[in-house]
Amino acid sequence: MAHLDMGSNMAITLVPLRQLIAWVAATVLLTAHTPTHVLAADYDTVIANGRVMDPDTGLDAVRNVGITAGRIAAISLGQLTGRRTIDAQGLVVAPGFIDLHSHAMDPLSNVYQAHDGVTTALELELGVYPVGKWYESLAEKMVINYGATVSHMVARAAPVVGIELLQQSLDPIGVGLVKLETVQKHSLTPLTPAQNQEMAMALQRGIDQGALGIGVGISYVAGADRLEIYRAFEVAARNDLTIFVHPRTSSPLTPNGIDSLQELLSDSASTGAHLHFVHVGSSGQRQAPLMIEMIDAAHKRGMTVTTEVYPYQAGMAVYDSPMLQGDWQDRMGISYGDIESVKTHQRLTEESFNRGRTETPDEPIVVFMIPQSTVDFAVAHDSVMIASDAVDVGRHPRTAGTFSRVLGHYVRERHALSLMQALAKMTIMPARLLEPSVPQMRHKGRIAVGADADITVFNPDTILDVATFEKPAEFSQGVMHVLVGGVAVVDNGRTVDNVFPGQPVRRPVTH
Repeated sequence: MAHLDMGSNMAITLVPLRQLIAWVAATVLLTAHTPTHVLAADYDTVIANGRVMDPDTGLDAVRNVGITAGRIAAISLGQLTGRRTIDAQGLVVAPGFIDLHSHAMDPLSNVYQAHDGVTTALELELGVYPVGKWYESLAEKMVINYGATVSHMVARAAPVVGIELLQQSLDPIGVGLVKLETVQKHSLTPLTPAQNQEMAMALQRGIDQGALGIGVGISYVAGADRLEIYRAFEVAARNDLTIFVHPRTSSPLTPNGIDSLQELLSDSASTGAHLHFVHVGSSGQRQAPLMIEMIDAAHKRGMTVTTEVYPYQAGMAVYDSPMLQGDWQDRMGISYGDIESVKTHQRLTEESFNRGRTETPDEPIVVFMIPQSTVDFAVAHDSVMIASDAVDVGRHPRTAGTFSRVLGHYVRERHALSLMQALAKMTIMPARLLEPSVPQMRHKGRIAVGADADITVFNPDTILDVATFEKPAEFSQGVMHVLVGGVAVVDNGRTVDNVFPGQPVRRPVTH
């Protein structure tokens, strides 16, 4: 290093260019997340001294996070001051978890999902109808953010009940379908070419009202032939949207789950629609590893195909479920003893199963049909996202425990994947899936300046699911703070009562 003498009072230090560049780069990196000036109580909330983990950028370091007006305003090495400060020393500060597959669209279930770290829950598999009325019905009532696809299952009833009647219904549907008897009766009948056009028009109506995509539960609509499903893919493709599909069958026998996936991959390749294959564990059962291999291969060849899993061996059904009709024992490789009553928590016999089917056909049951090896493989696989398939709280532990189970059991206890990998599956991966067509999602799933302040703060040493099949309505442990749009809904592990900051996640309304 040399000095240039400029007289007795001044000297200029000549710094080697490489060292100067390094200093400048370090300064830019540091100041990029540091406010240029900080006044007293400059932020609404400050999360101080936490281990900030952002799967989008790979940031994993102790930082202070400043929140103002529902957005992240600063991420700083330096101290920040706010009207409220949350001391997160020893805790992980992560983006709020995004659940792509939740049927639990009610405030009580919201609370249990919030205690599992979820800040956004979306009904994407079965969808809703009418879309506009569904969003209106939930305004200012939800603890966490919410959104939905348009329901193919209801749209295909348009030729019978009429598009206008569907639009004008006073009872918007979610998972439990309004006009259920009409929809179910019509679900057994294949559509004619003209009726397929009416179905496509009904789907388009929902899309124009801001639906996030198209939700298709093929196995629940026995009359849906391959042409009908192809037409639904065409509608998704024309609108550049994702179609979220529950396949025809998960049977390991022919025709089997592989055949079902091949149909969907073909429709996606032919139309260009983005395909999301729901709950690959229960959709694939022991064939799931091959299904994941096929999905990865399609993705590598330029197709937009994704999937998800919940970390449990049991799925959810009712006694009269379509999947338990006919030769279900041979198809699924299970028997009566693999089914458990939600009401009694007892495994069934042939006698109790038949009695339930006759006397209480709509009563919920859990079906242990997914091999543990399948669950383990899918949870740890790089390309598989985590989603709960949540139902009304109290029926299945996945509503209350999905995300904490992955972080506690699979990350901390089994070391099946890293903490950053698991967080990516819950945050940035679902955000990126939706953001090409849903602009709001560009601000979610990240800890970044300008992002929505949907934040989950948890203890990595204690986080764990507590909900079981015997006691499914139990809060997870270790989730200390959850903020939705900067508003605390879980504070120091306790529920914050009478706050409903959940906002609609919705595409722009065009009709």
